[in-house]
Amino acid sequence: MEIFGALIAGSFIGAVLGFVGAGGAMLSVPILTYLFGFTPHHASTAALAIVFLAAASGAIPKFRKADVLIREALTIWALGLITNVGGSWISHRLSDGAIMTGFAVVLASAGTSMLIKPVTGSEKRMSPLVLIAVSLTIGLITGLFGIGGGFLAIPVLVLAFKTPQSKAAGTSLAIISMNSLTALLAHYSNWSEINWAIPAVMAMAAIIVATSASHHSAKFSAVSLRRAFALLLYTVALFTLLQTYLG
Repeated sequence: MEIFGALIAGSFIGAVLGFVGAGGAMLSVPILTYLFGFTPHHASTAALAIVFLAAASGAIPKFRKADVLIREALTIWALGLITNVGGSWISHRLSDGAIMTGFAVVLASAGTSMLIKPVTGSEKRMSPLVLIAVSLTIGLITGLFGIGGGFLAIPVLVLAFKTPQSKAAGTSLAIISMNSLTALLAHYSNWSEINWAIPAVMAMAAIIVATSASHHSAKFSAVSLRRAFALLLYTVALFTLLQTYLG
């Protein structure tokens, strides 16, 4: 039953990553914590492995369609290295309650960002100051909570810089894969403590579904996908807080 549950969970994570271009770790952490009994520290580490593999596989079709802003993706990853590694170091010293509370706040913030109406007009490049701020923030939350940061990259690209949804999603997947791998390496001290069987099954399912969903994501309404994703994030955030303080 655990293997079957892991397949279902991984498929769901892959679908969200492929269609939206974000949110894989936001789902992976609570799923591993509340459904499979992982501690928050172990869940955030295992989630990084799952999301890295799924995001990388989902980014491949986007690269082939030239739907990835390579300069922005590489710059955001490189600038965020310091806060990514630093956040990973801090994460090891936080309590489970602090991690899950911060995680819920990030989820709610991500949900709100998905509901903001995009501006109209032609696509433009991200300014240096905004690029630095976004990079450092994404790196920090990746290191702290095991979240790839796509939820922040997508609205910044779409809302502020008029990037088409498909290209924003592709760029986000590239950022997520690089950030997740970096943070996973920084969490190396937890590797030997984790039973990797469940995360491996989830990753396998997520890779297959993310690749397919990424290829077909342009057929669906971007607005509807963002609204559904926002509702999901609010629900998970509320559930996380209830489990942390009342569970």
